[in-house]
Amino acid sequence: QVQLVESGGGLVQAGGSLRLSCAASGRTFSDYAVGWWRQVPGKEREFVAAISGSGEMTYLSDSVQGRFAIARDNAKNTMYLQMNRLKSEDTGVYYCAAGRRPPTVVIITLNRYDYWGQGTQVTVSS
Repeated sequence: QVQLVESGGGLVQAGGSLRLSCAASGRTFSDYAVGWWRQVPGKEREFVAAISGSGEMTYLSDSVQGRFAIARDNAKNTMYLQMNRLKSEDTGVYYCAAGRRPPTVVIITLNRYDYWGQGTQVTVSS
C-alpha cells in the first residue's frame, strides 16, 4: 500500500502561482511513477502531469505545458507541482496518484494508477 497526501491548494488570483505537494508513505517512493490529475464537478478527471520514478522523465498536458512543472524528491518521498500563470480554467480538485513502474516510465492513463490521494482544492479567481 502507498498512502498519498496532497497539500498546498488554495485560492489565488489569475496570473498567480501555487505549489502543490504530495507526500507519500508505505513503500519505496522511487519504485513508483507518480502524477497529478484534476477534476471539476460534472467532468471527468483530467491528466495534468506525470513523472517517472527516477525523475528523469516528465510529461505535461498541452493545457499546462509552459506554465506548470512537475518534480519529485525521492529522499523526501514527495512530489511537487509548481503552477505558474494560473488561469480560471485551472480551478479544480487536484489529485496525486502513484503506480509501480520501471524507473524511466511515466503514466498518463488514469486506470494505470494504483493509488490516489484525497485531493486538494485549487481555485483561481479571474
